[in-house]
Amino acid sequence: MVEVKKKDGESFEGLMRRFSRRTLQSGRILQAKKIRFFQRPQSDLARKESALRRQKVRNQRDYLKRIGRLDETQERRRRY
Repeated sequence: MVEVKKKDGESFEGLMRRFSRRTLQSGRILQAKKIRFFQRPQSDLARKESALRRQKVRNQRDYLKRIGRLDETQERRRRY
């Protein structure tokens, strides 16, 4: 835990700047990001299945676009 105490005559902005610098130097933010965005490695079978699923959807979208049945609202809709 990073602890910073206000010095005499120090502004709030200065205190926040010092706190931010200390947290960056401690490495806590980097560690939290690693934990937050960690994804377990998928098995080979699961990776192949998801790739095939993506390919199937892409091919279907291209086909509908080619024959003129794909609505623009459907085309723009993406999952994030």
